[in-house]
Amino acid sequence: MYLDEKNQWRPPEPSASGPRLTDREERIMLWSVGVFLVSLVVAPIGGASVIHALLSALGL
Repeated sequence: MYLDEKNQWRPPEPSASGPRLTDREERIMLWSVGVFLVSLVVAPIGGASVIHALLSALGL
């Protein structure tokens, strides 16, 4: 077995952390998540009413 006494092939040091979001980017991210969560509730209701209106207009 080969013993690397010089330790030349050491794995790289892990970095402290990834890039952080700025305060503005964090606020935008939270607002967009909030809008998407609200749209998960509102969109199916709106879609159902549009389909119902189309069916009523066609007389079905």
